[in-house]
Amino acid sequence: MNKEKKSPEFRIGCHLSIANGYLSMAKTAVEIGANVFQFFTRNPRGGAAKPIDPDDIAAFLAYSQENDIGPILAHAPYTMNLCAAEERIRDFALNTMMDDLYRMEYTPGNMYNLHPGSHVQQGVEKGIELIADALNTAITNDQTTWVLLETMAGKGTEIGRTFEELKAIMDRIKIRDRLGVCLDTCHIFDAGYDIVNDLDGVLEHFDKIIGLDKLKAIHLNDTKNPFKSHKDRHETIGNGYLGIETLRKVINHPVLRHLPFYLETPNELPGYAREIALLKTERTGI
Repeated sequence: MNKEKKSPEFRIGCHLSIANGYLSMAKTAVEIGANVFQFFTRNPRGGAAKPIDPDDIAAFLAYSQENDIGPILAHAPYTMNLCAAEERIRDFALNTMMDDLYRMEYTPGNMYNLHPGSHVQQGVEKGIELIADALNTAITNDQTTWVLLETMAGKGTEIGRTFEELKAIMDRIKIRDRLGVCLDTCHIFDAGYDIVNDLDGVLEHFDKIIGLDKLKAIHLNDTKNPFKSHKDRHETIGNGYLGIETLRKVINHPVLRHLPFYLETPNELPGYAREIALLKTERTGI
């Protein structure tokens, strides 16, 4: 696993609201000490997205360049289940994803993160097949947006609880040069990957199964739940079962430190500002 990057700048931020537009998110990021951010493409429970404002986008792109912000990570709504048992739900999910990817091209070269889906008693193999079919329909040769499959905690019938399940999806995708993975520290610990005691071993396994070159972003979250609980409940940084020591190792690991880190902890803006400041003090060798 000899894939160390040289002294990268620390790319750290959090989830922000898109309610007031892209420029507002970028300005908020700077105010709280962030240089990246995540946002929902639309209401996380589904529904229509806000119309694109070309003036807002233009101002955002200029401001981001001036203030070295990015990459930004768009998060698909939670209701988007690409492998639902009901066809109408799958159709809604596919249409939502295609619309989101179209809109992402207004801010080219960024990333779009999604939960793979829940197979709802159809079986993992059927779920993987349906997810891959949807991605093959949505991903195009000319898009600049990276599509990231998120590692999941494994609650219920979630797909993506193992690296092997994500790999099985990725192997079925025809256009792979814009396909990657977002690793969630809470989720993988809850799923049964012991990053507290064996971070190196977990990353070596990821490299063997998927390849570290496909790892494009980190959701940096502590967890309210013990190891292998399959529950997916985020905790504030340093106050959960991962703890600050483990998260320090994550942000400083030689094969991870070049990646952007996005906080999804249960916080308001002042809490995110405190966590970003804390993590900056824990970052070494910049």
